[in-house]
Amino acid sequence: MKIAVVILNWNGKTLLEQFLPSIIANSKEAQIYLADNASTDDSVNFVINNFPTVEIIQNNTNGGYAKGYNDALKNIDADIFCLLNSDIEVTKNWLTPIVNSFIQDENTAIIQPKILDYKNKAYFEYAGAAGGFIDKFGYPYCRGRIFESIEKDDAQYDDNINIFWATGACLFIRRSVFKKLNGLDEHFFAHMEEIDLCWRAKNQGYSIKYVGASKVYHVGGATLNTQNPKKTYLNFRNSLFMLTKNANGFLFGIILVRMCLDGIAGIKFLAELKPKHTLAIIKAHFSYYRQLNRLLKQRKLTKQHIKYQSRTSIVFDYFIRKKKVYTSL
Repeated sequence: MKIAVVILNWNGKTLLEQFLPSIIANSKEAQIYLADNASTDDSVNFVINNFPTVEIIQNNTNGGYAKGYNDALKNIDADIFCLLNSDIEVTKNWLTPIVNSFIQDENTAIIQPKILDYKNKAYFEYAGAAGGFIDKFGYPYCRGRIFESIEKDDAQYDDNINIFWATGACLFIRRSVFKKLNGLDEHFFAHMEEIDLCWRAKNQGYSIKYVGASKVYHVGGATLNTQNPKKTYLNFRNSLFMLTKNANGFLFGIILVRMCLDGIAGIKFLAELKPKHTLAIIKAHFSYYRQLNRLLKQRKLTKQHIKYQSRTSIVFDYFIRKKKVYTSL
């Protein structure tokens, strides 16, 4: 299999200095690409001068994660794309279990490895952990991470299983499937677009897997941290985008409940003296209203909307039933 490890970069010289050496050293069976989103620092020249085996693709604009990868991957010939964040340290032989899993099951379209915390390597990392799931109202959670509760890695998820979504921090996808799905939805810009991609793949009948024998370490929040209201805006808006396009069942009821839960989240932010985050949720809802017609048209194009494979409400499980770890659900 021809593998392309594609690192999306925007003004990330410091991260490339730190993490690119481990990627090159441990990815001999792959071609490594730097997809640059119109950086204004000297990160591209740094890679050209110090890592000549890395191929450079320069995008004309900073279109975020979705457009950045869509534009870059058009220029790459490979069987498997690995969409890899620039703040990830990979480990020895990390690619082998992933490739074997693709070979063993032709219906497997997307795979993620075990995602551990670079700053605290005994624990899972927020973005993806040991494979993602989603509840009826569009709240994502993971084995190893539910909301802010992070589990220690005690080999409890050293398995290979089917999951609902794979993290965009380190996502492997067959080129043929990426092309069939028309890539990532650029309306998302950043955040949740990988869950939307996985959901659309599920609606097409493909499988998504977690492979625990492969592990990487992720810094997380290197582009937008959780304290940034823009991240709140994108997460809340894009959740509504994703539900409208893909959800199975009575859509109006699902969206209504989700919006009520968003309102509760806004009140919580106010109580925590974070009014900018409350405002970000309000802005997210208005942006959703403006784009609702387009989203409904996209929904009609989907031949089937698969049933949920997880909880009715992870919010209820976590905050009311006090279920803090995946194995207690």
